[in-house]
Amino acid sequence: MPNTHQNGPEEKPLPWSAYVALIVTILFFSGMFSGVHGILGCLDFTALSGSFGKIAGEFTFVGQGGTGARYGFLFALSLVPGIMLALAVVEVAERLQALRAAQRLLTPLLKPLLGLPGAAGLALISSLQSSDAGAAMTRALHEKGLISESEKLIFVAFQFSSASSITVYLSMGVVLFPFLSVSHLIPLGVILFYKVVGTNLMRLYLHILQRGNRI
Repeated sequence: MPNTHQNGPEEKPLPWSAYVALIVTILFFSGMFSGVHGILGCLDFTALSGSFGKIAGEFTFVGQGGTGARYGFLFALSLVPGIMLALAVVEVAERLQALRAAQRLLTPLLKPLLGLPGAAGLALISSLQSSDAGAAMTRALHEKGLISESEKLIFVAFQFSSASSITVYLSMGVVLFPFLSVSHLIPLGVILFYKVVGTNLMRLYLHILQRGNRI
């Protein structure tokens, strides 16, 4: 599969504002400011995504006990605001050349570790907090030619296993914290480690297929 990366623009020097935009965007999707009160709360993706109001003091518009296509439609509709926000932030970051800064800074790390270009860094960080936002950003990267077809498959393998790792771990895994005999971060580290292992197994599989000229 030919590589479709756009290499031309990366040769041009980047302004310092591109690196600032990259750092701010990474912090925004990282969840570092989750639960922070005050003006810094606006730097958190989940906080800005917000939540739906309650109907009868208990349910959102999605309700409870729904089934079939009707419930599926409402559930899908509830995902739209978060996806729209993520894509809007990435679009602003791209205008500020943050994606070019990411490609320049993160490629030396992501290329040997996961076989991905640095431009995928923001989508990777976002996918650890929101699987929907990560998927939408990955599609946008592929459509813009920033990742190839093979790299998209590799990236999907990373996101598919333990999707939204940080969010799910901190929201559902918290019930197990009192029973852990190790630091709370160690199980999360194990999860992330095996995400990397699984991704590299996909890299190996694609490499074998490519050597056989089957993709």
